[in-house]
Amino acid sequence: MSGKYFWKLALTAVIVAFCLSYLVPMSDQDFAEHVTERSGDPEFAALVERAKTVSEESQGSDRALSVYMALKSIANEERIDISQYFEGLELESSLRNVEKRNNILLPELLEDSKANLKKGLDIQGGISVTFEVDPVALAEVPAAQRNEKLADAINIIERRVNTYGVSEPIVRPVGENRIEVQIAGVNTKDNPDIIETIKAPARLEFREVHPNADPRTDPRPTGYIEMEEVDDNGDQEIVRRYYVKRLPALTGKYVSDAFPRTNQVGGLEVILQFNDEGAELFADVTERLGAITERGIQTRSGEVGLLAIVLDGQLQSAPRVGERIAGGSAQITGNYTQREAINLANTLNNPLELPLEVVEMYEVGPSMAKDSIDSGVKASIIGVTAVSAFMIAYFMIGGVVALISVIFNVVIVLGVLASYNATLTLPGIAGIVLTVGMAVDANILIFERIREELRAGKSLKSAVEGGFDKVFSTIFDANVTTLLVSFVMLGLGTGPVKGFGLTLAIGVITTMFCALVVTRLMLELLFTSGALKKFKTLSLFNASNIDFMKFRKPAFLASWCLVAVGVIVLATKWDNIWGIDFTGGDEVIMSFTERLDEAQIRDALAAADIGEVNPLYQAQLGGGDELLRIQTGFEKGVPAVEALIKAFPEAGYEMLGKNEIGPSVGAEIQKNALLSIALALGLILLYIAFRFEIGYGIGAVVATIHDILLTIGVFVLVPGHQFTAPMVAAILLIVGYSLNDTIVVFDRIREELTLRPTSKLREVINIAMNAVITRSVLTSITTLLASVSLMVFGKGVINDIAFTFTIGIITGTFSSIFIASPVFYFYHKGDRRSVESSHDIVPEYDWQVSTKVASSGTSKDD
Repeated sequence: MSGKYFWKLALTAVIVAFCLSYLVPMSDQDFAEHVTERSGDPEFAALVERAKTVSEESQGSDRALSVYMALKSIANEERIDISQYFEGLELESSLRNVEKRNNILLPELLEDSKANLKKGLDIQGGISVTFEVDPVALAEVPAAQRNEKLADAINIIERRVNTYGVSEPIVRPVGENRIEVQIAGVNTKDNPDIIETIKAPARLEFREVHPNADPRTDPRPTGYIEMEEVDDNGDQEIVRRYYVKRLPALTGKYVSDAFPRTNQVGGLEVILQFNDEGAELFADVTERLGAITERGIQTRSGEVGLLAIVLDGQLQSAPRVGERIAGGSAQITGNYTQREAINLANTLNNPLELPLEVVEMYEVGPSMAKDSIDSGVKASIIGVTAVSAFMIAYFMIGGVVALISVIFNVVIVLGVLASYNATLTLPGIAGIVLTVGMAVDANILIFERIREELRAGKSLKSAVEGGFDKVFSTIFDANVTTLLVSFVMLGLGTGPVKGFGLTLAIGVITTMFCALVVTRLMLELLFTSGALKKFKTLSLFNASNIDFMKFRKPAFLASWCLVAVGVIVLATKWDNIWGIDFTGGDEVIMSFTERLDEAQIRDALAAADIGEVNPLYQAQLGGGDELLRIQTGFEKGVPAVEALIKAFPEAGYEMLGKNEIGPSVGAEIQKNALLSIALALGLILLYIAFRFEIGYGIGAVVATIHDILLTIGVFVLVPGHQFTAPMVAAILLIVGYSLNDTIVVFDRIREELTLRPTSKLREVINIAMNAVITRSVLTSITTLLASVSLMVFGKGVINDIAFTFTIGIITGTFSSIFIASPVFYFYHKGDRRSVESSHDIVPEYDWQVSTKVASSGTSKDD
């Protein structure tokens, strides 16, 4: 095997093996079985059996324990070091406290038992916790500021929860003083501290310690309180007591950043960075304490300047201060574990002003009902089968190669996501759909280029090499523009926008790798081995000569008229197009005697004209009867209950309560989504202007805006559709698809301008569009096969996303021909010299070559 093939094969094998290692196991393993098998120690197996017994006996009580928590409790109470049962697992030798060693090891074992690629709330459900703001603290806030303070608390909680991974939680207000948090893939039996971490106030204070009064021997001075610091790093706790000032010298509001760091002795500490005002205040107080220490040394009075660091009323440490500290930073030490240090830094970066109490905790079912998930799986199988059949029928052996490359692509995307411990949600799946679309598109581009080379009379080997060389810049530019969009989403986005951006960024990189390395490797191996002697495909639009520019004005005007109609309808129906995710609504809680499928509930409420509904089943954590929660638009909750009682009298429905819920897509997510799109379009304009020239950039941006507005307009024009949270991902999906299609056309125009130095701009554009029309149609067909399958066979939100994307495919293909190219043409007023004046590649004309030859005193035969 040639060396150039070997390194490609080896690289592909390593990457795929890496990704598969993170994808296995595909689902969570039983914790008890996993740790018992991993340890292999009979003594530890007996300990696990004890934990299983304790767990079983606790079920149904207020403090139900999982096997994991029961094992942790037994080990800590009996001072059993779990690490002794696991060979090869070593903890820091300086960490002698058994409880802390177990608290580090057991969470790692629990995490190791779970699948790396987790499922989101919309697919598998999770926990729902309702917090209530302390009414006494809320009463102290002026009435005009209460909504603002509640909104701040919601944003802070969302940022805290997001540190657990790309989990896309639901955080929204309930009533006037409650906040509901839904988190995917988490249970409080295994993670009892998560709720405390989320609601911790993180009130940080720096207080001066009395310089010489000792609580063991001296009475308490006026203005001071007694506090104690506990050091439990060893087997014996060491308690130090201090007299600390009641009033702080400095508070956490002056902290601009906090992050964990390993110190010089291998322990963990949290570093604090102050803002300018805080740095000055900290310097002043340390200067005062440093003077006390210096005086104590000189007079041998025993006085020392100590600065107590207090978090939520608990003394963390009281370091000695010897001099003024002017660097604007400090550190908190306290023998933290890694998880404790990370959680502390997170809460300090997002301090809550309002204290919260837990009032409800439930396990909730998936927000995307089982029937929607099942129908989505069925629709996906049909779509993939249809695309596979088409690719093989049209491209024959090339189609098989493309499908293998796409499978590799999806495996790599999922594997990389799993390596990040990402959560797979509906927006994330939308990103994978776009990845598959881009991967199929890239292979179609390659195959069409190879066909062109073969028609030019080249050998199969030369055609493959020439095809890949000529298509590289097209694939590179199309994917880089999409990558810019994903980077903006990652930087500015939150919730579904960020999840989509991560999946899309990974997908762009893997698409380029699979198209340019994997597909090429397979084709080269096939023809060098003699298995592939001819590259046969069907043929569509051979040698077409359509005058696209002839129709540019009527097509442009008709399309923008439709956009205008959609915008007008959007404005007139503005208050009615937003779903519960954006507006909030009513939530009714019902008991029942007969459990009905979510699809039956949804169909019955649709027949009663209730509008958008989200049925969810929930169960009290630790046991209790299952309840039904139905989310509807405002003032639709009670009518929904009445409609269900009438439709299913045998189900025994009874309303237990009703709340008003706020939007799950808050103002911050909406603002960041719009800002992301605007910034992405600006970056695309700059990139295309740099790689091509400004006219191309303007054409691409106008076409993308056209596709977004036209898709939204058509979506609103069709009755029965409302904007929901996943629709944000669907719109972003269209941005990526539209850009991909437009760049392909522009790259061919740029190439034809170089190849045809004497042709007019109009002719060049027509030639370019005729050259790529087969690719555009084929890509649209393959993508439509997938999206139409989801639209026809899918249900619920899957149907809405597929409907939106189907519109986007059509508008994206149309705009790349009749919007982007005409705008580029209009910008340059139909004059190719205007393009060449700023083009990155200016062709040399025959007369220029002749002039150069003549001036050099040589001759050249044409």
